[in-house]
Amino acid sequence: MNSMIFFLVMRRMRRPLLVLLTAYSTAGIGMTLIPGINQEYMSFFHAFYFVSYMGTTIGFGEIPHEFTDAQRMWVTISLYMTVIAWIYAIGGLINLLKDDTLESVLIENSFAKEVKNIKEPFYIICGYGDTGSALVSALEKRSIRTIVIDSNQDHLNNLSLDYSVNIPTLCADASKPDNLQIGLSNPNCAGVVAITDDNIANLHIAISSKLLKPKLTIIGRADSDKVVENMLAFGSDYVIDPFNIFANKLHYALHASMLLTLRECLTKQKCFSSCDTLKPPKQGLWIVCSYGRFGKAVYEEFKTEKNIHVIVIEANFEDTGYPRSECITGRGTEIETLQQAQIEDAVGIVIGTNDDITNLSILMLARKLNKKLFVVIRQNNAANQIIFDAAGANIVMQASKIMANNIRVLLTNPLLEDFLDLLTHKYDYKVVSKLIHYLQNTLGNSIPITWQMSITDKETPALWEAIEKGEVIHLGYLRKDPRDRDSLLAVVPLLLVRGKNTILLPKDDEVLAPNDKILWCSKKGAVTWMKWCWYDPLVLSYLLTRNMPPRTYFGRWLEKKFAYGFK
Repeated sequence: MNSMIFFLVMRRMRRPLLVLLTAYSTAGIGMTLIPGINQEYMSFFHAFYFVSYMGTTIGFGEIPHEFTDAQRMWVTISLYMTVIAWIYAIGGLINLLKDDTLESVLIENSFAKEVKNIKEPFYIICGYGDTGSALVSALEKRSIRTIVIDSNQDHLNNLSLDYSVNIPTLCADASKPDNLQIGLSNPNCAGVVAITDDNIANLHIAISSKLLKPKLTIIGRADSDKVVENMLAFGSDYVIDPFNIFANKLHYALHASMLLTLRECLTKQKCFSSCDTLKPPKQGLWIVCSYGRFGKAVYEEFKTEKNIHVIVIEANFEDTGYPRSECITGRGTEIETLQQAQIEDAVGIVIGTNDDITNLSILMLARKLNKKLFVVIRQNNAANQIIFDAAGANIVMQASKIMANNIRVLLTNPLLEDFLDLLTHKYDYKVVSKLIHYLQNTLGNSIPITWQMSITDKETPALWEAIEKGEVIHLGYLRKDPRDRDSLLAVVPLLLVRGKNTILLPKDDEVLAPNDKILWCSKKGAVTWMKWCWYDPLVLSYLLTRNMPPRTYFGRWLEKKFAYGFK
């Protein structure tokens, strides 16, 4: 990188430097050739010294002797010659500083130095739109370092205003491997998140990252089946499609509302009392306005429902294709179009164009024609949050929030997604309902915090050492309060992973083993008290046996003496 800067400087300044060198060489050689007083000639050193300070027009005098008229005439010529050469050189220097290529290389060099100095795990975020902004904010709140690469300088300018901490940024095309390599070269790089607005760019980022660093966690955004298949084929760990995620959410709302409530509270960290269970109509007529990516995802979900009839409204079926159900050509902003779709008899409407104003216009018009409608609306721009809140829709689908929240969970707490998937596959209404009530009773009105632990010699040294020595430690011991063994901390185990085996909602009598991974749900701060027994063998001994051995050698000696009696 430094060699490139040197090359650019020398290439841009080559002519000005040659002009300066020629001017000074000519002036210096001339001073040595013109005879002075008593026919003495000036040495090269004196000539160089004189011409050097003469070029600055400081003028310390004539050395080593007073000049003759011929010498003074040559000095006059040399003076103008060097001044003109300096003006030309300074102009060239100014043009060099304004050179876009040099500026980009300097910025890239500065970015590379900042990334190289990161000594903790960090993620490369490619794309800083609404999704990138929400994701970086969520990770920064958890003290997880990020660096951002985006091709839009305005986005990066907004980033510098949003945070007081320094987040290294680079305005460049993240799909080019050279730009990715800057972050990937740091051994502390933990993963790459490709969430630009371009599917192909995200695919290139995912492929390049996996080829350069196969063990890294790679998460990519895609809303095309072909791009999803390509990403998965090249080993991307997760591929995020916000429209499919929302369609699954709608599925839960129709068939497993309690599971959706649990998912919303745990992933979005909402208090259970504030999580309202969504209850969309399960039968009747639904109108889908717009048959784009979002509309198609919702339509595919609705068409599997026997008791739901769907009518699709779309202005350009030639571009989107025709659904297999009844469809009407139109924008949805006209009364005639909505009436043709039987808006008065509909139970719900899904509004999903890619323009927020159009979506709000359809909502207002639909509500005038049918006030009992269940409204699902798509929000494209996060800046319009205030007006969408005022619109009063039952469900607002904001793709950036869905992706940011989903990626945050995958990066910070991957066991939570495993737990929810396992609970979905083994769905039982009574089990989920019982779990929600148990969490409510345990946590109260506190926001549920999910986190995971691993029983390893680095993360939980005291636990690891005790288990390695043959101690039988049940899961329930970890829930005991180290301040009072007879009390329990506000923590609930959700999932235990042992190798390839998973135990859903493990019981307190489960015996722990080395390398076990456990997903917990707790009140804020409970993990701090639990960590006490992870690191302190004496606290762990107290939880296991109710006895707290003395910490000092003298205390242990004294206890031993009292136990056997003084002799």
